[in-house]
Amino acid sequence: MRYVIFCCAVAALACWSVIAGAACDDPPSRDVIWISCDKQGVDLRGEDLRGAVMTRSDFRGADLSGATLSDTDLNFANLQGTQLSGARMNNARLVRTNLTEANLKNVNLNGAILDRATLRGAQLAGATLRGAAMYQTDLSKANLVSADLQDANLTQANLNGADLSHSDLSSATLDQTSLEEAILRGAKLQQASLEKASLISADLRDTDLTKATLVDAVMSETLLKGARLDEAQWVDRHRCRSGSIGVCR
Repeated sequence: MRYVIFCCAVAALACWSVIAGAACDDPPSRDVIWISCDKQGVDLRGEDLRGAVMTRSDFRGADLSGATLSDTDLNFANLQGTQLSGARMNNARLVRTNLTEANLKNVNLNGAILDRATLRGAQLAGATLRGAAMYQTDLSKANLVSADLQDANLTQANLNGADLSHSDLSSATLDQTSLEEAILRGAKLQQASLEKASLISADLRDTDLTKATLVDAVMSETLLKGARLDEAQWVDRHRCRSGSIGVCR
């Protein structure tokens, strides 16, 4: 009986291996299942991959420019250096995904889940990330110029050295976020929450911080020239007067 059970187990394992291999060889399509597949350098420009499951797959150096990746599962995938400019990735799941130095210019990531993902040095200029979840996400030295991050959750994220010039962070949550040496010149931060955020040597010149919350934020050597602070809640919890520019009065 033990021999029979052993043989059945071997057969089942062999069958699963064949199925798994076949899945990785399946052509790109909606709802395709590529789990733990090697897709390095693959050309998927403009492909429709909506609802696909690509967990733990390796897409290093791949080209997915203009692809449709809405509602896809890319958790734990490796997209280091991947080309994703202009891709539609709204509501995609990218938990702990490696997007180091990936090209995500003008990508649509509205509602995407990027918790604990790595986007060090990634190109996100012009990207839309409205309502995106980015808890403890590493965006250090990322290019987020003119990005739309309205209502995004960036709690405890790492944005050290990131360029967020002219980005829109209205109503975004940046509590305990590290923004040391980050560039936010001309950014919109109306009603944003920056409680206990680290803004050491950050450039906030000409930003709009109307009604923003900065309670217990660390602001050593922070540049605030021209910043609007109307009704913002300052580090010491007092409310800035209307018309406060550069200094909380």
